[in-house]
Amino acid sequence: MDGVLVVDKPQGLTSHDVVAAARRALNETRIGHTGTLDPLATGVLPLAIGRATRLVRFFAASDKDYHATIRFGMTTDSYDITGTETGRTDQVPSRAAILDGVQRLTGEYLQAPPAFSAKKVEGRRAYRLARQEQAVTLAPVPVTVTRAEVLALDGARAQVALTCSAGFYVRSFAHSLGELTGAGACLEALQRTRSGEFELDAALPIDALYEAGRAAASLVPLAGLLSQFPAIPITDLGRGFVSHGRVLGPGEVLAAVPPGAEWIRLVDGTGALVALATPGKAPGSLHPSVVLI
Repeated sequence: MDGVLVVDKPQGLTSHDVVAAARRALNETRIGHTGTLDPLATGVLPLAIGRATRLVRFFAASDKDYHATIRFGMTTDSYDITGTETGRTDQVPSRAAILDGVQRLTGEYLQAPPAFSAKKVEGRRAYRLARQEQAVTLAPVPVTVTRAEVLALDGARAQVALTCSAGFYVRSFAHSLGELTGAGACLEALQRTRSGEFELDAALPIDALYEAGRAAASLVPLAGLLSQFPAIPITDLGRGFVSHGRVLGPGEVLAAVPPGAEWIRLVDGTGALVALATPGKAPGSLHPSVVLI
């Protein structure tokens, strides 16, 4: 089995728990997730299976959509409702203050990851240090929020839809929004509705992994992945070149290399995806950087 299976992760499980369940259900060891979801979060968790595990870095780097529930009036050490409470104001900020804060947290900026995160500090996970009550200082990282829309306000809670870059922490967004409004806030619930090309409506409940044929029928095959990259067909000789990691010249490809393309999908005569290539040094040449055969 080679491809991507999109699972609707339930609350309470880690991403690694879902991977372990999929390995048992599908009897496949080569499975990896494409972007961690906290146990609190639900929603889209794409699982790369078989040869698709070689493509995880591309999936993980894609942007994401989230539906977040933010609770005002309290803060926690983990920036979400599962953490230890660190402060309480019981304040409910005005609609204008919330909208202004959300606007200020839209665009490109540096975001500090929460101490309770999988980031590493001198080789150790930050959350392990934080649980031992050791001081954790993580460097801010550049993030991009292309959409932040307040969907509803209900007392001390705000429903916010977000589209953000890889590496963005919605927990940090909630904490920052609490600081900007002066009320304090933490993340109460989170659903990921999209991860790159994978949508929630195509996601399987985790229990469906054990239903005969259900996973196979829902699998996105290699040929259906990374459609944002241009595809170039190759000759049978070119396929042989790919299998040995050799650079393909104009004689082995059946279309011109698009100008400015960073990555190109190479497909053989059957339409199968055989590699991801980068433009070579010689004009019209392609280097198969990620080989899938």
